[in-house]
Amino acid sequence: MNCSADSRPIDVTDILARLKGLSAAEEFFAVLGVSYDPKVLNVSRLHIMKRVGQYLAEEDFSGLPDQVIAARVRATLERAYEDFAISSPLKHRVFKVLKDHDPNKPATPGRAFVPFDSVLKRFGKE
Repeated sequence: MNCSADSRPIDVTDILARLKGLSAAEEFFAVLGVSYDPKVLNVSRLHIMKRVGQYLAEEDFSGLPDQVIAARVRATLERAYEDFAISSPLKHRVFKVLKDHDPNKPATPGRAFVPFDSVLKRFGKE
């Protein structure tokens, strides 16, 4: 099942201000007229929105007309969605907790992992 945007042009008036007032990921897709698969969004919504924020932080919209801003934000949302539509959130690791616990990276010296079970065993012997 796909949630597709209707064919009407999107309302670009004060687009950044309107986007700042949104809270649900689905609202961003609807306002920007971007199609999505609910299954992908349900699994990766936070990752997609975080990635959109990362991409938008690199943009400078000052002095641009609303139509250009809307087109760039829409393209950014599509790009972020595609990142997670074709691979898992674990591959991209946009959140600190996932970056810090990357199994392909060696542990930081002085921060060795101690399994909780081994701590409990010590208490059981005393």
